[in-house]
Amino acid sequence: MGQRRIGQASLAEALLPAGAGSNRWLDRILGLIDWSSMERLLAPLRAPTGRPGYPPLALFRALLLAQWYQLSDPGLEEALADRLSFRRFCGFGLDDGTPDETTLCWFRAALAERGLAEALFAELNRQLDAKGLVLKAGTLIGATLVEAAVVRPPRSEGEVSTKDPEAGFTRRGQRSIFGFKAHVAVDLGSDLIRDAVLTGADVGDSLAADGLVQGDEAAVFMDKAYDSAARRETLAEAGIVDGIMHRGHARRPLTAWQRWMNTALAPIRGQVERAFGTLKRSYGWRRVRYRGLIRNGAHLHLLCTAMNLRRAERLIARRERCVQRPA
Repeated sequence: MGQRRIGQASLAEALLPAGAGSNRWLDRILGLIDWSSMERLLAPLRAPTGRPGYPPLALFRALLLAQWYQLSDPGLEEALADRLSFRRFCGFGLDDGTPDETTLCWFRAALAERGLAEALFAELNRQLDAKGLVLKAGTLIGATLVEAAVVRPPRSEGEVSTKDPEAGFTRRGQRSIFGFKAHVAVDLGSDLIRDAVLTGADVGDSLAADGLVQGDEAAVFMDKAYDSAARRETLAEAGIVDGIMHRGHARRPLTAWQRWMNTALAPIRGQVERAFGTLKRSYGWRRVRYRGLIRNGAHLHLLCTAMNLRRAERLIARRERCVQRPA
């Protein structure tokens, strides 16, 4: 199939001291899910002819490392060549060559073009759901702005960038932002991301909201920007509790009950902000890395996959501690 064989035992590895290159957290991630299903999804990226390529699963795991450790392609190339724990996580033996930045860049682009980053994210969530980690007590829906990778166009060019036409303008308070908007659905209680969509920054929050409702949750929570009679009716017809905050109007101010309900819903709905804080602080996603919706959308799904793996590892570790705790 035109694929390199990696991970073969070598004399050099036999001479290493016990525990060399061990990383308990990465080892737990390796045992967390069935990677063979991921490998099947990645099968179309195997080279059928020509020079043997790296196994797609090894490259996918390498991209996950890049998200967790905020590595650029050159930085990831260097880390794979240098760090034993990274080699072990990806499946490379000591005597194996590791991919260069060009190979890593090509692989990421191939994931984006084939829509595989989204498919891999969905498969991970299917497995986490099967493990009982997705609680479905409620879905928190929200959106966050991320600046474009290119410089905003000057006013003389209008609001469409020739360098990235799919980025858009919007305002947040007094600040003008040029870039993209990530819309996410987060599972209440587990903080696992169930769905994510990337749009231009100029797309309204409400336009992506209905597609983020999963259909199997007990309730949906959104802020007042999503307030819509049609949306509330749709949730009621589906038997989903309406947790949308109420928006007042000049001719129709909020009633006392609606103000009370907003006060009660605000701390629940606000929990979606934790996901955005993690994306921006822990994963450095304050600015997108690429141009266009396809590549940046694939990167968003890679980030969500990495976040969910890390979160799931913590949830399972917590569950195990509770089981082991004496009564």
